[in-house]
Amino acid sequence: MTSDKENLSAARKVCRILASLSDPKVSRLIDISERTGLDSSTCLRLLRDLETEGFVERDPQSKEYELGPQVYAMHVARVAGLDLQALARPSLIRLARRFSDTAILSVPAGWESVCVDLCLGDYPITANYLRVGSRRPLGVGAGSLALMLPMSDSEVEAVLPRVHDALKRKYPAYSPQHLQEVIARGRERGHSLLVDVVVEKMSGVGVPICSPGGRPIAALSVAALTERIVGREQELAEALKAEAALIEQAWLPEGHVAEHHKMQ
Repeated sequence: MTSDKENLSAARKVCRILASLSDPKVSRLIDISERTGLDSSTCLRLLRDLETEGFVERDPQSKEYELGPQVYAMHVARVAGLDLQALARPSLIRLARRFSDTAILSVPAGWESVCVDLCLGDYPITANYLRVGSRRPLGVGAGSLALMLPMSDSEVEAVLPRVHDALKRKYPAYSPQHLQEVIARGRERGHSLLVDVVVEKMSGVGVPICSPGGRPIAALSVAALTERIVGREQELAEALKAEAALIEQAWLPEGHVAEHHKMQ
């Protein structure tokens, strides 16, 4: 990597910092400085600006940096050149209109999930604790939990240490054992269900959206008052699965869409 003496533009310096943070081994200021070729004072100044704008986050205890929610919100998971957010928007609208509750689109980001779009229903009490760009550990929230259902056991095991640490710090009522139980039940049913775990008296149902290879690239979910979820679990799950199937059709080879639709 060349040095800061190149007289790089501010934009190129920012790009180098963001690119360096895509490597999980680069998280400390000294690592970022070494990887980018920028002096530590320049890195620190730019990192503070990026943190203010939501493109970088800094752990107050470890002092380590990582990419922030704005990066993931901008990325919005593209598959085969298709914009997943644009593909899913009609589904979110239909779900919110049909059930009058909040419909959410989430994408995976390492051991977390990111809310990249949502649509509020017209029921007076809504799940308004999420916003575009919000991040949660995998398993925290119906959509975030749905992302774990198609994952292999080895993939789940790889993310669990970070997830368990987050549960202990931020969600003490959500035990690692309970997480394992809801993953197992979700795999059996083909959809996730979380009841009164993340927010009291609020619950959700979610389903994964998978790539042609079967990997979870996103999740659709509906969040609402617990009484509105529990009494309609099956209806919600069927509607979510139907919408997920419609989105997945977008990257099927032409001519296979009709056949895929018959199989749903």
